[in-house]
Amino acid sequence: MTAAVDRVSLTEVRDLLQVGQALPFRVLDLHDRLLLNEGHLLADEAQFEALVERGAWAERPVVEAARAALAASTGAQGTSAPPPTLFDRWERWLWHYDKCSRALVRHELSASALQPLHASLIELIDRDQDVALFGCVRQEDRRFALYPLTHALHCAVVVTLAGRQLKWSDTQVASIGCAALTMNLPLLELQARMAEQTEPPSKRQLDQIRAHPQAAAELLQAAGVTDEPWLRAVAEHHEQQGGGGYPRGLQEVGDIAQLLRAADVYMAKISPRAQRAPMSTQLAMRQLFQQRPGDPLAMGMVKTLGVYPPGSLVQLQSGEVAVVIRRPTVGTQPWVATLSDTRGKPSGQTQRRDTSEPGFGVLGPLQDLRGYERVLPERVYGVLSV
Repeated sequence: MTAAVDRVSLTEVRDLLQVGQALPFRVLDLHDRLLLNEGHLLADEAQFEALVERGAWAERPVVEAARAALAASTGAQGTSAPPPTLFDRWERWLWHYDKCSRALVRHELSASALQPLHASLIELIDRDQDVALFGCVRQEDRRFALYPLTHALHCAVVVTLAGRQLKWSDTQVASIGCAALTMNLPLLELQARMAEQTEPPSKRQLDQIRAHPQAAAELLQAAGVTDEPWLRAVAEHHEQQGGGGYPRGLQEVGDIAQLLRAADVYMAKISPRAQRAPMSTQLAMRQLFQQRPGDPLAMGMVKTLGVYPPGSLVQLQSGEVAVVIRRPTVGTQPWVATLSDTRGKPSGQTQRRDTSEPGFGVLGPLQDLRGYERVLPERVYGVLSV
């Protein structure tokens, strides 16, 4: 734990931060966990306020160096912030969600505040569904303090698209999307801690985990949620059809809760932790299908994500390593963006390939990920305007 004398609160360095500009230092939370890395863009004032609310701070030596650099450049012509991109909007949404979710936990916010938040998420998903799924799969950010938020967000994306694939009504899709965003509210801090801890969960942690579905439903009711399918999905999202789930071991579980549980489990498997690598999307989907053979809800997930969902790293017949960027409109061959040359050596040049064309078919998932740990979405999609 960093000594207090070496910490500078974010309020003390507000003069060094500009919306839309890169941070000159990394930002950490009260437990020394990374919130924003150096070079990350400050999205807006709401993000700054959310960081301050978390007790965010920066390292004093880096702050002093940044302040000295600013003083040395005084008088130089400043540069205006570039217009926000679609990727900036996703980051901005995450920080609004952070502030909203913690206010709900403190009983300081009505559930009505979730409606515009969910509506803005739907707008982002519909702006580019493949980009939304890319963000779910390509999880390279080591900000484990934000894992509870990103996990809920990714689950919400998957269940929204899967619900549509299953031809559910807009009302049902809204219910399951809101349930995904709120199912783990009582566990926000515990999830962040467990994403980094090396030891197995303690009895106290396990008790919290088993109690959280009902606790979340009660919290939402107290906040004014009256949508019964939403509340039921939250209360049942760890139950299993036929029994064996928790907290009540129900035999009969609603479809919305079943789909939410499938997305929850799938996303947990493909998400990295500090002490373990993520499971491949192909293996996670295979396990889901094996556990629920012929189940229409599982099929909805499979059809939504595809064999190789956006964000998957694959090996091509050409010898190139590529990342999937677009699901196919027909068939099973996606569009990809190359990350290497034909010898498999990482390259700064990117080519788009239609894997249905001869010579560019997908051989399978990339096995050796060394050299491909980071894939910036701007590289493979370009700068997408909002």
